[in-house]
Amino acid sequence: MSNTTTIALDSRELLLERLDKLRSLIGNTSLYHFKSLTVDGKSKIFAKLEWEQLSKSVKARAGYEIIADAIHQNKLNENKILLDATSGNTGIAYAEIGARLGIRVALCLPENASKERKQILESLGVEIIYTSKFEGTDGAQAVARELAVKYPDKYFYADQYRNPNNWKAHYLHTAQEIFDVVPGISHFVAGLGTTGTFVGTGRKLRELNPDIKLISLQPDSALHGLEGWKHLETAIVPKIYDADLADENYEVSTEEAYEMIRRIFKEEGLLLSPSSAANLVGAKRVAENFEGAIIVTMLPDNADKYSEVIKKIL
Repeated sequence: MSNTTTIALDSRELLLERLDKLRSLIGNTSLYHFKSLTVDGKSKIFAKLEWEQLSKSVKARAGYEIIADAIHQNKLNENKILLDATSGNTGIAYAEIGARLGIRVALCLPENASKERKQILESLGVEIIYTSKFEGTDGAQAVARELAVKYPDKYFYADQYRNPNNWKAHYLHTAQEIFDVVPGISHFVAGLGTTGTFVGTGRKLRELNPDIKLISLQPDSALHGLEGWKHLETAIVPKIYDADLADENYEVSTEEAYEMIRRIFKEEGLLLSPSSAANLVGAKRVAENFEGAIIVTMLPDNADKYSEVIKKIL
């Protein structure tokens, strides 16, 4: 075996070793019981505190699964750059994981992403390719696809909106975490962005108990302040989305989410992101509609990356 081959083999083994060590930093987040949101004294609302993991958001799960699969399939290593479109949290997850693995990351990011997200990505050494604020993540995806086609040897295009490892991360882990702690769950509620959280968690929960109802949430209009969420009627629908999965779909307004941020801060002492608050709006609506329901939702992140928005709300 040549020295070059030996070095390459050692490099791959080291990469796989680093990847395996990172697994313990992903998932296994706490379930928080929101007693203040109880409607009739019978329904219960629980939520996964997803900031309790690497990169401080739910996107650590999908980011890790996408990167892990690409490495195992020999599609990604230190010699290729991970490329994707993001509104922020998935990009931060890629960056955090990539930094620990020695993998470079390039991201197509709408130019109106929050200042905090831009600063975090820059501090992690990400190459940021800014895209139109008017086209959102749909426009960012178009730019990423063009770059991936133009430079196939330079980039591994993660393509989170199409990549099945996005939803598989939740199918393989998130759902079982929920079911192990709340085996009596009657409803799972989650907002739709890439749709990976809802699709993966929902599919597995339904296998564990076919009686569990799945409620998806969307913004009530194309112009909204729920970063990361998609208004599917006016946006490009992610390829991983399963339109037949939800039992019901609720619309949530930005104003409802902001009001929930104020309420939870006052009553529970937690500062939530708009999307996390919107998930609680949906969960509370389920509690109002189904007496005695045991509801679980996700809190994708806290308010750390939304200081400007939070100042205006509070």
